[in-house]
Amino acid sequence: MGLSYAGAISHSGSLIVSVTTTQNLLGGLISDLRVNEQIRSREVRLVGPQGEQVGIVTIEKALQLAADVDMDLVEVAPQARPPVCKLMDYGKFKYESAQKARAARRNQQQTVIKEMKLRPKIDTNDYNTKKGHIVRFLKAGDKVKITIMFRGREQSRPELGHRLLSKLAEEIADLGVVESAPKQDGRNMIMVVAPHRPKGDVKGGGRKGAARSDQKEAVE
Repeated sequence: MGLSYAGAISHSGSLIVSVTTTQNLLGGLISDLRVNEQIRSREVRLVGPQGEQVGIVTIEKALQLAADVDMDLVEVAPQARPPVCKLMDYGKFKYESAQKARAARRNQQQTVIKEMKLRPKIDTNDYNTKKGHIVRFLKAGDKVKITIMFRGREQSRPELGHRLLSKLAEEIADLGVVESAPKQDGRNMIMVVAPHRPKGDVKGGGRKGAARSDQKEAVE
């Protein structure tokens, strides 16, 4: 990830610079940084290419110093007063940041949340069928959101939902762990079960490492 610089002035008058990771210098947001003649401030607090503190200088002097060492002047902390600028090879910085961003996307594991809906008075055959789906999801490395749907007078019997979810959690304990305990959500009761083996560890997943956002699939 890229680096940003947050500046603060100590009692002695020197700049204390903290370096933190941020998305401001990644991907398309890199173009938001002001570089060289784009910097509007008359004075800047200059940081050298190795992180050394040069001090407050005019923008003209900062640009001249950048030209002397064949580097770019990049405004890394525009919110500071005066803004903090750093001498760096901006083209190389953008290239390396883009490479890191692409690598992070490639390595990102796909997270899919399946949803299984049950009734509190579900019959045995339907229960076994739905439990089979849950088992399949967990074996594939996906999380499962299990929803108990209450209707009418059933809403006054939350113990039915707790009993059913406790039974289900016990029967699938060898494949998954309860990540979110049963809780009431309006007319529904919800429990989330996570697999013991994440999707990236499941063989034959076919979609390992896919860089996509969270998805949800509901099964009734």
